Amino acid sequence: MSDGTKIEWTDATWNPITGCSVVSPGCTNCYAMKLAGTRLQHHPSRAGLTRDTKAGPVWTGEVRFNDQWLEEPLHWKRPRMIFVCAHGDLFAEGVPNEWIDKVFAVMAAAPQHIFQVLTKRPERMREYLTSKLLEHRIVAAQIQLAFPIKSPGRWPHMPLPNVWLGVSVEDQKRADERLPILHEIRAAVLWVSNEPALGPIDWKRWLPTGRRARSPQGHEFIAPQYFMTKCEHCGWIGSSELQHVSPIADTGDADVICCNCHQITDCDEIPRIGWMVAGGESGAGCRPMHPHWTYQLRDQCAIANVPFLFKQWGNWIIASVDNGHHDSSMATNDAIWLDVDGRQAKPSCDGMREPIGMFRVTKARAGRRLDGRLHDGFPPLPAHFTRGADV
Repeated sequence: MSDGTKIEWTDATWNPITGCSVVSPGCTNCYAMKLAGTRLQHHPSRAGLTRDTKAGPVWTGEVRFNDQWLEEPLHWKRPRMIFVCAHGDLFAEGVPNEWIDKVFAVMAAAPQHIFQVLTKRPERMREYLTSKLLEHRIVAAQIQLAFPIKSPGRWPHMPLPNVWLGVSVEDQKRADERLPILHEIRAAVLWVSNEPALGPIDWKRWLPTGRRARSPQGHEFIAPQYFMTKCEHCGWIGSSELQHVSPIADTGDADVICCNCHQITDCDEIPRIGWMVAGGESGAGCRPMHPHWTYQLRDQCAIANVPFLFKQWGNWIIASVDNGHHDSSMATNDAIWLDVDGRQAKPSCDGMREPIGMFRVTKARAGRRLDGRLHDGFPPLPAHFTRGADV
């Protein structure tokens, strides 16, 4: 629990549930997992949640409900952005629905705050949010709270207007798996964390630009900028500007895709991503982020009018004469060649397509500027919030 945090995109962290399990490459150097197995290993909220391995502490899959922290946001009068379960996953496999009901009960009872939920398990999130009698269960959980709240039972109405629901994606595979599910979830704001960025991702499918396209029949149209679509035939979800465009149509883009069935049909409009956060990895064993991955995401967000926040470079920066590193010193232990597809080489970059020299430095030295500029975009905030502004 922390009223105040160094995480750039939030104001406080709230950990009513701790513990998790490793599900994808983005979990390898999880800071919460390392803390739970080192500095916090004897804390009642973390004890026994990790096991020691040669690579360091690893989640056991056990999860823990921390009742002592459940009602903390209700005592905070000043509006805050609150990162929910920063040291776990609200929708982890072992978390029973009853625990999630209690968390949603508190979020519903604290409309002055914005709660930021991030998961690597969107399928569980979707399952929970579409479960039977959900609103009734949340109201029942509110009645059991020790903190007095006004008129339990009259609220909530789903989706909660102060809860942002997001997924973490680190590479193309995880984007393809998780983002279609995210777009089937109703939320005040859908958001994505591309941290740690571990590989290139084609964002055109997920961040529509509203550019001109041409149908197979030769009819030009401007795709809706603010919506994604779901094909009624094959279930394909993606940008409406890519939907139903023939791969051989003269659209000007060689990488234009179409849905699985290539049908021309009316599709359901579904909400799009409302916020994008990106960043590199930091800490022991951290992996470098190729700058092109984030430059492309930044540019796609700008075209699609999606607020973009760049959190950090992590512990790796681009080698240059200006920062004291250059090609002749690439054989040193703190340097690698990184290709745009994620391949690494040391010291030679033979056979790479777009290699760039990266040097390991402190997180503070690497900073969080892209081309010399800070990117601190946020979705539209309520009038009582003053931090952040759209990029």
